[in-house]
Amino acid sequence: MRRGHFSLTDLPAWCALNDVTFVNVKAADIGGRGYGLIAERDLVNEDDNFELPTLLTVPKELIISAEGVAEYARENKEFRQLLDAAGHRSTRGDILLFLLVQLVLSSPDYEGGHGPSIPWTQYFSLLPAQVPVPTMWTESELSLLRGTSLESAVSAKLSVLTKEFDELRAKVSELPYWDELLSIDEAVTTHDWVLLDALYRSRSLGLPKSGESMVPCLDLVNHSSNPTAYFEENGKGETVLYLRKGYAVSSGSEITIDYGQDKSPAEFLFSYGFIDPDSTAKSLVLPLEPMDDDPLGLAKLHAFGTPPKLRLSENEDGSLQWVGPFVYLMCLNEEDGLRFRVIQETDGSRHLGMFWNETDITAVPQTIQDLIRGHELERIFELRAVTVVLGIIQDQMRQLADGQDEDRIPGLARVEIAQATSRLRTLEAEMLEESLSILEDQRSQLLSDPTVVEYLRLMEHNQDDHNMETDHNEDDFS
Repeated sequence: MRRGHFSLTDLPAWCALNDVTFVNVKAADIGGRGYGLIAERDLVNEDDNFELPTLLTVPKELIISAEGVAEYARENKEFRQLLDAAGHRSTRGDILLFLLVQLVLSSPDYEGGHGPSIPWTQYFSLLPAQVPVPTMWTESELSLLRGTSLESAVSAKLSVLTKEFDELRAKVSELPYWDELLSIDEAVTTHDWVLLDALYRSRSLGLPKSGESMVPCLDLVNHSSNPTAYFEENGKGETVLYLRKGYAVSSGSEITIDYGQDKSPAEFLFSYGFIDPDSTAKSLVLPLEPMDDDPLGLAKLHAFGTPPKLRLSENEDGSLQWVGPFVYLMCLNEEDGLRFRVIQETDGSRHLGMFWNETDITAVPQTIQDLIRGHELERIFELRAVTVVLGIIQDQMRQLADGQDEDRIPGLARVEIAQATSRLRTLEAEMLEESLSILEDQRSQLLSDPTVVEYLRLMEHNQDDHNMETDHNEDDFS
C-alpha cells in the first residue's frame, strides 16, 4: 500500500498539537544513521545535580502498548472488530494490527469509511518505508548470511510472517471491509506485513510500567554503547528522556540511548539492521534438531514445545557458557529413564506426556539438566552433551566456511549490508573457534573422570562379549 507523506519539517507542528515537548533538542537527519535527536545548545548534567535535565516528554495517550491498543479498540469500532477476529494473542501481534490500521488510514489510496485518523495516523507516515533489517533484504543480500546463525533465523522469521498474514486474511474473511482490502484488491500485501514487523522490532522498547511499547519521537533516538540519555515513565504515565548524570553534550551533537549492550552482533543485525562496532557482548544462538537416528526424536521435539536452541556466550571472566536444555534430551534414551506416554484426560482429550524416572516432566521440559543432577550417570550425560555441542559447533564452522567460499556477483548488495555481514561472519568464526577449544578441553576432562572411565570400560567389555557371542553363533551356523 502506498505511504502517506509526513516530513521532518512537519514534526514540530505535530508535536505542539499533541503535547510532545522537546527541551533544548530537536529531530534531525543524521548522516548515515537516519533520523535522530541532536542538542540545540550545550547540555550538562553534573553529578551533584538534583534535578535531571529533561530532553523529551511524550504523553501517555500517544504510547502504543497493550493498554494503548485496548484504549484505541474502545474508541474505534472497526479496529475492535479486527482485533477480536485476529488479535488478543500477544502484545506484538496487537500492535502490528494497530500499525496496519494506521497504514491504511494514512495512505493516499484510502477513501474513508474506516474510522477517523488519530495522531499516530500522521506520525506513521514519518516512519521509513524501508527498514535495513534482514527480513527486508533482497535475495542477493540474504545470500551473504549463508553459514551464519542468522541464515536459519531469518528464513524462519519470513516463514512465520507469511503464515501470520495468511492467517490474518482467513480470520477477517467475515469482516467485509478487511476481507476486501486483504483478499480481493490486495491493497495490503505480505510485504506490508513484513514492513510492519520490521518497524515494530526496530523501534519498540520496554517501558518499566507499560511493557513493550512504541513511543513516537523517542523512537527517533539512535543507539550508542556509551549513551548520553535514558528514558523512564513518570507518575503521570508520560515517557521522559533524561540526560545522564555526569554527561555533557555539545551543541549540534547527537543524543543517544542504549538499545541493549548484552545483545549479540546477530541480535543487533536481526532487529536493527546494524552491528554495534563498540559492543563487547559475545554470544551466538544456533537452532537444534533431533539426531537423525533417534527413534524418540520427534517425540522429544513435540514435548519440548518451543523451537530448541543452543546459546553460546562468553562470561565476564572469559569463560564459556552454553545453554541448551534440548541438548540433554537429545542425549537421553529409554535405557537412561526417559519415557513418553499418551495421557488421556478426564474430558477425553489426549496429549503426549514426558517422564524422567517415572516423574512427569511434561510441563517443565527445560529443567531436564537440573533433574539429572545427582544421577549416578550424571558425568556420562555431561560427556554426551558436550560431545553433541562439539559436533554442532564443528558443523556450523563448516557451513560458515562453505558460505564464505561461494561465488557472488559484486554490486548486488548494498555496501553497508555487505560490510555488516562480513563483520558478522568474522565475529561468529572467532566465537566458534574459541568455543571449540574450550569444549574440547571439557571433553578431555570428562573422559579422565573415574566414573566415566569405569563406565566406558564396562561398555567396551560388554561390546567385546557381544561380538564374541555373535562370532560364535556365526561359526555354529556355518
